[in-house]
Amino acid sequence: MELQVGSILEGKVTTITKFGAFVALEGGKSGLVHISEIANTFVNDVHDFLQEGQTVKVLVLSTENGKINLSIKKTQPQERPAPRPATGGRPVSRPAPQQPRSFSRPPQQAAQAPSGDQSFEDKLKQFLSSSEGKMADLNRSIDGKRGGGRRRR
Repeated sequence: MELQVGSILEGKVTTITKFGAFVALEGGKSGLVHISEIANTFVNDVHDFLQEGQTVKVLVLSTENGKINLSIKKTQPQERPAPRPATGGRPVSRPAPQQPRSFSRPPQQAAQAPSGDQSFEDKLKQFLSSSEGKMADLNRSIDGKRGGGRRRR
C-alpha cells in the first residue's frame, strides 16, 4: 500500500529515541515522528509524551527515499487564543507606545541586577555587554599570540 502525504493513520509507537519516536504503520511500514512534531508545546524528553506500545494518530508529512516522516501534533486541534472581551462599540484604550530604551548601561550594573526581575530586553543587554567584553579580551589575547601587538626594538 502506498502512503499518501496528508493522510491520517493509526500506528503503534515501537521505539523512542532522544530525537523522536518510530511508529509502526499498517502494511509493515514504519515512520519517524520527529521530536518537533510530537506536541504543540516544547518537548524536552519524548518519554514525557509517548510510551512504547502506545497507539497514536499520525499525519503523513512526507515519503522520501523510503523514509516516512510523521506528525502527531498536526492531528491534534490547534489551541485558539482566548476571545477578546466585547467593548460594546466603545473605542479601546491602548497604552501609549514607550520610547526605545538606551543600550548605554555600564556592564557593572548589568552584572549586579538580579536575573529573576529582568525583562527580556534587560537580559539581552546584559548578555551583549558581557559578550562584548569577552570578545575584546579574546581578541587582545589572540593578537598577543600572533605578534600583532607592539614590537620591541
